[in-house]
Amino acid sequence: MDDKATLLTYLRLRRADLLGKLDGLSEYDARRPMTPTGTNLLGLVKHVASVELGYFGEVFGRPSGRDLPWLAEDAEPDSDMWVPVTETREQILELHHFSAKHSDETIESLPLDAPGAVPWWSEEKKNVTLHQILVHMCVETARHAGHADIIRELIDGSMGQRPGDPNIPSRTTEEWAAHRARIEQAALEAGHSKPETSQPPHILGKPPA
Repeated sequence: MDDKATLLTYLRLRRADLLGKLDGLSEYDARRPMTPTGTNLLGLVKHVASVELGYFGEVFGRPSGRDLPWLAEDAEPDSDMWVPVTETREQILELHHFSAKHSDETIESLPLDAPGAVPWWSEEKKNVTLHQILVHMCVETARHAGHADIIRELIDGSMGQRPGDPNIPSRTTEEWAAHRARIEQAALEAGHSKPETSQPPHILGKPPA
């Protein structure tokens, strides 16, 4: 497998991880904010689909023709990070699939060293290659898939990339509670303990008294 195929494989896996976090959820749970800043699962999918369409579309002179009003200059801030009632889950999923298809066509039709320009980046950084943007979107998608992992666990306790994920230890509810309590206790003890040795004041950037 060459470098481009490897990166594309990882991008597709991370897309699937993100979409999988919506499986089995009600409309409310798919949309509801789970952090003080409003992070929510369907909004994460909307955001990733939107930015990927830009990076593999406009950046390489391959505009999709898709109108995304939440990315317009006069759009309300963070409009791409949540889903109003006027937008359906099916519409967001269709956008994600459309974005992935358009992006894959760009990736497959261009060499890794194909030049592009990111108009929303600074002048000194905007000139890029397909290789750079592929890495960028792998990281971007993985980052938000990680957010989705935590959000889904907060909603219903689901963990891992998929049911039966071998990376997740098999514990009962009681065993997980005991595990969490042990971590909490360690944090409490660390938070209330004093360092075994204290550094002289000048080591901390202060002159000796």
